[in-house]
Amino acid sequence: MTAYQLAKEEYAKFGIDTEAAIKAAAAVPISVHCWQGDDVVGLDGGGAASGGIQTTGNYLGRATDFEELKADIKEAFSLMTGKLRLNLHASYAVLNGEKVDRDGYEPKHFAPWVQFAKELGLDGIDFNPTLFSHKNVKDGLTLSSPDENIRTFWVNHCKACLRIAEYFAREMNSKCLVNIWIPDGLKDVPADRLGPRLRLKQSLDDILSVPYDKENVLVAVESKVFGIGVESYTVGSNEFYQNYAAKKGICCLLDNGHYHPLEYVSDKIPALLAFYDTVALHVTRGVRWDSDHVVLFEDELKEIMTEIVRCGATEKVRIGLDYFDASINRIAAWVTGQRAAREALLFAMLQPHETMRKMQDGARFTELMALRERCKLLPFGAVWKELLSRENAREDWIEEVLSYEKDVLSVR
Repeated sequence: MTAYQLAKEEYAKFGIDTEAAIKAAAAVPISVHCWQGDDVVGLDGGGAASGGIQTTGNYLGRATDFEELKADIKEAFSLMTGKLRLNLHASYAVLNGEKVDRDGYEPKHFAPWVQFAKELGLDGIDFNPTLFSHKNVKDGLTLSSPDENIRTFWVNHCKACLRIAEYFAREMNSKCLVNIWIPDGLKDVPADRLGPRLRLKQSLDDILSVPYDKENVLVAVESKVFGIGVESYTVGSNEFYQNYAAKKGICCLLDNGHYHPLEYVSDKIPALLAFYDTVALHVTRGVRWDSDHVVLFEDELKEIMTEIVRCGATEKVRIGLDYFDASINRIAAWVTGQRAAREALLFAMLQPHETMRKMQDGARFTELMALRERCKLLPFGAVWKELLSRENAREDWIEEVLSYEKDVLSVR
């Protein structure tokens, strides 16, 4: 009897169908971010990340153009599991020498990405306006700037991104999530906290005033506690965006690296699901003040996926990854994080949620605690290996990455 067959029998004792769990875990789309491949530099000449964002490290082989980035994404995706999407920032426009600024981007500047996504058989494309690493980030401000010309530029950029998102949704026959994040804030104690937020509100109202396909383009806003250089005040705070999203009927995006260290996104997911039809995630790993370490199979990741699964919200929560580590092999970083997210989904689907819910409702807290502890020792690894086998995904993938590094990355 194989390890998986033994595991299947063990899980069955708890009323858990491993076959159904494997199928369900592989079917959940995970949107993988393009910017891990080049340290968030982009293709439009914006340069290294700025606006409270830092990428540390100078590991060899960073992708420096569209063709190199495509090759690295293809290699990374070939080692990933389950249903995949591609998450793009607007700074990855393929301009081919055309002189056009971000407020003038059109679908044609992203047509090569659509062709690439179709070649890979991806589930869809998600999109992010890029409001950083640009000369029009004035004094650290964009949509909340007191300079009307600056605000207008970024408003027009976001409007252009809505049109491009419609193109993605139409071409890929899949809804496109458009996530708006801005770096706006102040390093030291502000003299006016309300003014910038009122300007941000006005800018967002202007962006959303344009007609767009609300059925297939899902707009989200993403909060943050602070960034490097904006330690004292962030305009787009959690409270601001949650209220704005609720009023406008758009989506809140939760990045689990964008809160205080003891503030857990896993607890926020069911809170938002009580009010929102769709919740979006950027799954990352926060370490102290930094929010973008490679995702690992750790407790909070497991708890995030557990909340999604036990709330029956795998079709309501849009899962995307967001991290960028230049201190290690970038392809290995991509694969490690994506596999960890899929592992956590499978782990969540292998828990007796209904039994636990009944115990909680019946105030059987002692039994609940004991059951949780027993479930931690169930043979999860054997089921994960079975998922890999069915997905034709290598367990020893690191050897292929190191070979790719030797043959491709090291000679760039």
